[in-house]
Amino acid sequence: MATDPVVAAAVADAHRREWAFVLAATARVTRDLDLAEECVQDAYAKALTVWGERGIPQRPGAWLTTTARNRALDGLRRDATLRRSLPQLLDPAAHPAADPADGPAPEPSPTEEYPDDRLRLIFTCCHPALAEEAKVALTLRLLCGLTTAEVASAFLVSEPAMAARITRAKKKIATARIPYRVPPADELPERIDAVLTVVHLLFTTGHTAPAGDDLVRRDLVERALDLARMLRTLLPGDSGVAGLLALILLTDARREARSADDGRLLLLAEQDRTRWDGAAIEEGLALVREALRPRPPGRFALMAAIAAVHAGSPSWQETDWREVVALYDLLVRIWPSPVVALNRAVAMGFADGPAAGLAALDALATEPQLAGYGYLAAARADLLRRLHRTEEARLAYQEALLLTENTVERDFLTGRLRQLGPREGG
Repeated sequence: MATDPVVAAAVADAHRREWAFVLAATARVTRDLDLAEECVQDAYAKALTVWGERGIPQRPGAWLTTTARNRALDGLRRDATLRRSLPQLLDPAAHPAADPADGPAPEPSPTEEYPDDRLRLIFTCCHPALAEEAKVALTLRLLCGLTTAEVASAFLVSEPAMAARITRAKKKIATARIPYRVPPADELPERIDAVLTVVHLLFTTGHTAPAGDDLVRRDLVERALDLARMLRTLLPGDSGVAGLLALILLTDARREARSADDGRLLLLAEQDRTRWDGAAIEEGLALVREALRPRPPGRFALMAAIAAVHAGSPSWQETDWREVVALYDLLVRIWPSPVVALNRAVAMGFADGPAAGLAALDALATEPQLAGYGYLAAARADLLRRLHRTEEARLAYQEALLLTENTVERDFLTGRLRQLGPREGG
């Protein structure tokens, strides 16, 4: 029987909004990430049928959490030996082992300082026992509900490679018996950078969706902002947290101006800056000043400072591109990422002219991490267009189209191709 489209839409919306809450709460019962994920997936599948028969519940997240946790408890009751073999995600000192017949694990006390299960889950996934990339990938998969393909796209690796990485990370959590909790204060410094990386990558994945018909995945952007604010509450004096929150606020402030009424992509030079979110910019600028106080500044503080240059420019023509390049010079020293170097080359193209930008960009041509990165080809195409090297620009735009799956970005690239006119001799 076909699923009611209204129900299907409600389940999809609940997946976007509630996945992290449901999975994190279920993991407290199962003490096993794979089992928790299986139970949550079953709950969403069951919702497609039950909500069609009984109506969509007023609190979809609560319904899904109860269904997933009950499914987990049923499984544990059927096989007590399975319970004894499960990895101990809960901190044994804080949560003594209990018989599943006793019911769900107790909810956090209202007086507990950080009662949000999502925070426990993100710190569990970012434990020092895990490799850096595994921490980020696992958290995006479990906390944020991204598919393995979406996580692979964010990392610029193949889907099979990412699937293997996530599986290894889950096994590591099981064998290392990593506890499911927010770490004590003395453990936070070694964990926070990985957590910030997770939230940043989550935001960038939502800011420009890797695939699909929408330019922005608002659910991911809002989830990243929510997590950044939670971290700010947890670590109010941390400059990295302040920098990340500032970066998200200043970048997302442009959200409503990034597309025309007809859905067409608008670059910074074309955006109506009166549509930018002034309150978000004001908050972000204050956080940038705070984040830049420690010396030397961290990577998120520098990225936020770059965003602040754009946010504080009255117009595109008044953008201080030399300041942007100078900030990228500092950033690439402490974070020598090929993507940072690409963005620096683009900024050079505006500060020193397209020829200088193209030279800096072409120096990155052999970087393996950028081999399938559509923005490299798109940036190169734009610089070639500005240099009136039309045929080379055409080839670069065509390459970018092959590497781009977002419909809004594809439409933009196709429009730029048309503007180049007919092929010479064609």
